[in-house]
Amino acid sequence: MDSLAAMLLYVCRSGSSFMHPCRDAGEALRNADYTFETRQVTGGIAQPWTWPSRAKDRAEIKRLSGQRRVPILVLDGGEVITGGSNIIEWTQANPPSS
Repeated sequence: MDSLAAMLLYVCRSGSSFMHPCRDAGEALRNADYTFETRQVTGGIAQPWTWPSRAKDRAEIKRLSGQRRVPILVLDGGEVITGGSNIIEWTQANPPSS
């Protein structure tokens, strides 16, 4: 199996917004020619009506990263990178091998 295809990017549902950390992380991965799967999670911090179910909705994020915020990138080896700027920095420091 191609190790690059095993990468998984968790984003929020508003991640398509201009200048949003989830969108920026995905763009950085695409621009670097990484192959990855994207999973959207519910329960946004700016959406108070989702707060009651946020813990349940983001339980997998919490298990993987120790916190509930996205974006997070899970590498094929299980390493987790949290935060849009950290994901962008990682893509710049780790260009995919051809």
